Amino acid sequence: CTTAADVYHTDLPSLISISRIALTTKFVAFLLQCLKKIEHREAVGFLTTHVMEQIDITLQPQSQRVPEGSPVVLSCRAVGPMDLTYQWFKGKDEVPGGNGPELVLNPVSPAQQGPYICRVSSGDKYVFSNWAHVRLVRSGGASAGSSYFPSSASGLYVTQQPRPQVLMEGDTLYLECTAQANPPPQFQWYLNKQPMPNCTRSILKIPCITTADRGTYTCKVYNLYHEAWSDQVQVNIGPGSFSDASWEAPKVGKHNLQIGDCCATDKVALLIGNMNYLHHRQLRAPMADVHELTNHLRQLDFKVVSLLDLNWQEMHSAVTEFLLLLDRGVYGLLYFAGHGYENYGNSFMVPIDAPASYTFKHCLWVQDVLQRMQERQTGLNVFLLDMCRKRNPNDESIPQPGPLRVTANIVFGYATCVDAEAFEVNKDDLSNGIFMSFLKKRLMEPEKVTVILDKVAEDMGRCEITRGRQALELRSNLSERRALTDSIQAPACQVTASTRNLQWAIAHVLPESCCLQFECGVKVQLGFAAEFSNIMIIYSRILETPKDILSCSAQLSDFTEGPEVDLKHSNQESLREAGSLLLSMDDLLPLEQPQLFTRISALQRLKKELSFTVCIHYKYTNLDEEVLEEQRVSVGKPLVSKLNLHEPRLSHTSSSDRQISSIMESSSFSESFRANLPNLNPSSIGSASTSWSCYQGPMESPTFSSLKNEPEETICPEFLEAEEPLAIKSLPSASSQELPFKFSNLPNSI
Repeated sequence: CTTAADVYHTDLPSLISISRIALTTKFVAFLLQCLKKIEHREAVGFLTTHVMEQIDITLQPQSQRVPEGSPVVLSCRAVGPMDLTYQWFKGKDEVPGGNGPELVLNPVSPAQQGPYICRVSSGDKYVFSNWAHVRLVRSGGASAGSSYFPSSASGLYVTQQPRPQVLMEGDTLYLECTAQANPPPQFQWYLNKQPMPNCTRSILKIPCITTADRGTYTCKVYNLYHEAWSDQVQVNIGPGSFSDASWEAPKVGKHNLQIGDCCATDKVALLIGNMNYLHHRQLRAPMADVHELTNHLRQLDFKVVSLLDLNWQEMHSAVTEFLLLLDRGVYGLLYFAGHGYENYGNSFMVPIDAPASYTFKHCLWVQDVLQRMQERQTGLNVFLLDMCRKRNPNDESIPQPGPLRVTANIVFGYATCVDAEAFEVNKDDLSNGIFMSFLKKRLMEPEKVTVILDKVAEDMGRCEITRGRQALELRSNLSERRALTDSIQAPACQVTASTRNLQWAIAHVLPESCCLQFECGVKVQLGFAAEFSNIMIIYSRILETPKDILSCSAQLSDFTEGPEVDLKHSNQESLREAGSLLLSMDDLLPLEQPQLFTRISALQRLKKELSFTVCIHYKYTNLDEEVLEEQRVSVGKPLVSKLNLHEPRLSHTSSSDRQISSIMESSSFSESFRANLPNLNPSSIGSASTSWSCYQGPMESPTFSSLKNEPEETICPEFLEAEEPLAIKSLPSASSQELPFKFSNLPNSI
């Protein structure tokens, strides 16, 4: 890395290095400060002249149509060196006296019609503005002026007002205010009556919003002579999160009704579906089940993290990150679909890398997760466990959890009863498991959680297929009428809430769509969509092809090591061929169909930035040989890969560490969040290696090496022989309107 000290003895290559450093790292001010401290005048002069103080036009002149005899003001403003000069031109001729940012034509005459342009210069550097055309409106009387500004005698009229917004954390805020004015209008946006820095365009765009961005927005529109204000609009981040009487929650049909006065400070859900086990029978339903529950919970304003196929370390890390999103009054929901077992009242979720003879040391202990959730003082703790509860004969240990608090807010929904199995039907890869097939019908009802699960149990009991084979079991001490449909009200500590929102949002950011220009003239577009929090779809299509190229195709290859990419199913013409069964093409590009799809899974195992090669194969019209051209692309760490779930996590969180500092102590969070909090005192951030004991990973016991566990989900032969079970098991297939599965709010975020 080249530093200021490296270029003390200046030569041409060193000056070029300075320019490249400044452009690539954006540390111009810091580099300039270092050069000034060592009194390197030549380097300071070069950096100031050629890199830092470039001329940039911030306000372009606008074309105008005005009545003859009225004043016209053309404005052009720029930033850059201190000695900026302006010169206006009409066509190719200089305008006499037109040497300022504003060109005033008062009164305008027919001879002054035409195109105008402004040159902004400093020494031997200069840039030109856009062309602005001045035209006269030939109409009689004073009505001409009023027709241009239909409801404003002052000469400034707001033509488009910003609109209220109801968004979720991580969304992009987009407000627009347009106006007609003479001279052309300028804009300044305000939030809660305070001017917003650098928000001086007609369009206000704030990506990845948090609760700190909620409030009242308005825009001041002004020019040299007049000033006007847009309407004040309310922007709410999360339904119910802003106590404004004028705000109406988005309607979700009848499900939007409330059953009582209970509310949540937030809602967070972790959904894990394990399918592709290394040493046990593989499952099919968890992918469809996690997808189904994700869509329903999002409609209920949950922040959802959906993950497929996690190993032991990844499951522990995911739960630890999930706990960081919980706080006082937050509704927490944990769903697991996969292999599992229960011994002596303790439930265990089996990761995909569990050995053939696993014990509790190789699994995730549900009661331990519950205890850690209670320490976060949550408002509601819901566990939905879609797994077997057979006893594990290889595990006679009885782990002792710490004392559980009497919180009266715990709900366990087991897909099956004690010492029984949970079933799935091998119909197709879009079929839900038995439990989810019934749960999804009731989940949106505005009822107490326990009432919902009771109804699901009754529905399963009335079904001939499940009667006597699989019965839902409900365990709860919930004393209040809390429902998943309860509204969200902002907590007292806005800093903690905003920190939690950002922690969730950074794990759900997709790379932005980009275009690659190849030397042969071919332009290729890359787009990205999230299927789950750890699965991403890359789609590519060719935008432009020179006329002399007969055929051209673009393919992706050479992906970064870590995530899983099936090369046989990459660069496919349909999502199904690429291995994605839940997305439809219109989720990605509603107007134009993309050409090729590639599915990347297991993003949680990405240890460095994701990069790949875009290779185009093309033929010229007069040549038979195929030509190859490549470009390497890096898209950072998308989605959940930013959390580094492959790294060990803290083994326990106590109630005394419920402040923001506890979030900072997360190894995954520090990398992506500390940069957003300047001036942190390093001594206030604890070290995980010294303050906490870390999980060491599962250890296979030699005592059970010759044994094999049997508590796996099995398929009842009667299910496959009966006529009805398939339709009931796969409820989506009963109604063609429900297929294909979709994410309604993709592709920008998960």
